[in-house]
Amino acid sequence: METEMKRDTSDKTTLEQLNQEYVDAFMNADVDWYRQHLAEDFVCIESDGSVLDKVQFLKNTVKGPDVADYKLHEVDVRVYGDAALVRATGVWTRRDGSMGMSRYIDVYVKVSAEWKTVSAQITRTSRLGPRGRYKRPPTNP
Repeated sequence: METEMKRDTSDKTTLEQLNQEYVDAFMNADVDWYRQHLAEDFVCIESDGSVLDKVQFLKNTVKGPDVADYKLHEVDVRVYGDAALVRATGVWTRRDGSMGMSRYIDVYVKVSAEWKTVSAQITRTSRLGPRGRYKRPPTNP
């Protein structure tokens, strides 16, 4: 049990680092990083609902980011044996100064002792803060 807990802690630390590197690769248009760390059958679901395979994702990456700054918040890593989920919120700023927020979830699988991203789903919004009918502040009657 202790060895399993140590493994989970080590895996969690590795995945937190990979998550930050993933964002850095996005901001730096680092196609080589993605080639190495994305699974061959990687799929990305973008905010507009489009689905990109690895080749399409790399073609988009080469164009460079559509934001000038991206900061991570609320990173949550959950390890389930040789699979893991990384969920996070990012606050971004475009070159024109407009800001927004994205939430994403990445799915990782451990293959031959190396974590690979197999799926990413991204939701972007131009509004910041809690939203949705269950997130509104209570109104006073």
